[in-house]
This record gives sequence, structure tokens and C-alpha cells, in this order.
Amino acid sequence: MKLIPYLNFDGDCEAAFEFYEQVFGGKLGDMMTYGGSPMEADVPPEWHSKIMHTYLQIGDQELMGSDSPPDYFKKPQGTEVSIHVEDPEKAERIFKALAENGTIKMELQETFWAVRFGALVDQFGIPWMINCNKAPEA
Repeated sequence: MKLIPYLNFDGDCEAAFEFYEQVFGGKLGDMMTYGGSPMEADVPPEWHSKIMHTYLQIGDQELMGSDSPPDYFKKPQGTEVSIHVEDPEKAERIFKALAENGTIKMELQETFWAVRFGALVDQFGIPWMINCNKAPEA
């Protein structure tokens, strides 16, 4: 079994996934649009260039997303995407990048469980938690 986060956007999925590719690395997959698909008739013409499905491959993991059809989009609520890294400097780099034009909910800092932990909502409205655990004590 594999759990894959699937992010929904209100028209800015393409920009978000191009941004995430820069932040996380990996390889951006095809961006299937509504135009020319069986869904074309279900969205207004101005949505034909919007993303029906895409993904970002990061090692053996994926992040998927799409633009929700008009009237179906709901802001994320009650969930966050949690990123776990082993290097505090990488945690700081990712946090800083995702926080750009976003809203910091908790500054990246040391906690009782982590060398670095922080929470934010990025410029696309996606909530993230960045975590870098402390090394286990010997």
C-alpha cells in the first residue's frame, strides 16, 4: 500500500506544481488539462487549460494534484501535508521556500521532539508541516 497526497486547487495547480518541483526537486509528470478530455464539456471554456491531473515524482514518492472544477473547490481544512527530513538545513530551506508569500502558523524551531519543526500555509493555500526529528539517544 502507498498513501499519496492529492492536492486540489482553484485554478493555480500548474503554478503550484512548478513551484513544488523547484522546492522539492523530483520530476514533474504530464499535466493533463480539461480541454480535449472527456471532462471538457463539464467545465467552462476558460477552464479548458486548467489541470485535470498532474503529479510530481520525488524518489519513490508522489505528490498529485488538480484544479477542482468550478463550484467544487473547497479550501483545505483539517489536514496538512507533513514533510519529514533528516537534515536541519534542508528543513530550513524547504520551510523558507514554502513560506514565501504564504502564512507561517508556527516558525521553524526546535521542539521537544524535533531539531526543527514548523507549520505554514503556502501561497497556494496548502497547509504544510516541516519536521526534522532529533537523533535517537544511544
